[in-house]
Amino acid sequence: MSLPSPSRRTVTVVATAAVGAVVAVPVIDALSGGGDEPGTGDGVTRARLSGGRTGVALASRPGGVRAADVPLASLAAGSARRSTGAAGLETSTVETDPFSMVGVTWRGGETTVEVRTRPVGSGTWRPWSTLRFQHDGPDLDSGEGDPTLRSTELTWVGPSDALQVRTSGAAGDPALALIEPEVLPARVLPRSSTRDKGLRPAIRSRRDWGADERLRTGSPTIDSTIRQMHVHHTVNSNGYARGDVPGLIRGMYRYHTQNLGWSDIGYNFLVDRFGRIWAGRAGGVERPVRGAHTLGFNSNSFGVAVIGNFEAGAANRRIIRGLAKIAAWKLHKHGRRPRASVRVTSSGSDRYRSGQRVRLRVIDGHRDTNETACPGSRLYGRLTWVRRRAAARIQRLA
Repeated sequence: MSLPSPSRRTVTVVATAAVGAVVAVPVIDALSGGGDEPGTGDGVTRARLSGGRTGVALASRPGGVRAADVPLASLAAGSARRSTGAAGLETSTVETDPFSMVGVTWRGGETTVEVRTRPVGSGTWRPWSTLRFQHDGPDLDSGEGDPTLRSTELTWVGPSDALQVRTSGAAGDPALALIEPEVLPARVLPRSSTRDKGLRPAIRSRRDWGADERLRTGSPTIDSTIRQMHVHHTVNSNGYARGDVPGLIRGMYRYHTQNLGWSDIGYNFLVDRFGRIWAGRAGGVERPVRGAHTLGFNSNSFGVAVIGNFEAGAANRRIIRGLAKIAAWKLHKHGRRPRASVRVTSSGSDRYRSGQRVRLRVIDGHRDTNETACPGSRLYGRLTWVRRRAAARIQRLA
């Protein structure tokens, strides 16, 4: 599946340039089906923010989020610059409606993307930080997604009302995604008191996190079996509250489907810092649904993402317990042993060429298959405990 051709509205966003002038910015709206939006006579439709400011306005989108998708070059303070022999750009200070998640997409080769953000109401800036390259994704032979599109991971930056972005490296059509999860009505918030039923753990549904099924496309691919579980982290906040989790998942869902062009959220399951397990990709938690989480190794596996950043923080016991529960149930259903290894064939990743046979752990970390730090050293180092707990749970409850 290729990323749908977005419609372009005439001008729906205004950015504040470095010299104080107002610069019109055309916004890509992948969910719009209509034509141009009327202007104001001078060709500029200014987005009004609080306090009478102009800037990037986030709009309510299907999926339970407020979001804005902006061509990054339109926000540049000047023409593309040269740095260490590679083209790049740097934006001016961009005033925004409040947002808390940011990602960047582009076409072309390797590109470094850095951002700095200003916390809401603070007047001071956080330091520049590098957005991590997105190594999750559909297999190249899956027909899902656009193989020419590159991206950063969707990154939690905290509630912010301004940002700057700078890139180095040749990036074609760079675009900025700003996302702020909305508070949804109580009927779609976690409400169940589900409990484990034998080996099967309690799993909160897509409805529990407010999945808008209109955002996904196509039908799930169902594999013949499961041979592995790949563990990831989402590079989100480590200090979120229980009620924040549905919004965090909706933000990822929106980014994966509307910005990256995937058919659905990439992960089969997610585990939060409270040890709760959430259903990810549609198709049925009982079935071996193929995800878009581990480039080159999605077939006959499932991906579980822990919500948090485990380069920055430690994985607590509840997280390990949640991972062990979902591992024990899904692997035992397909006759796999959590502490074993298995030989699998890569369909092509940045670490293993297509057709290469690789011996991997049945429960492995994303870094075992791709050139990435995921799932973070402070979670990766605890996968031994996940394997042990999963094996013990099978022995006790199966």
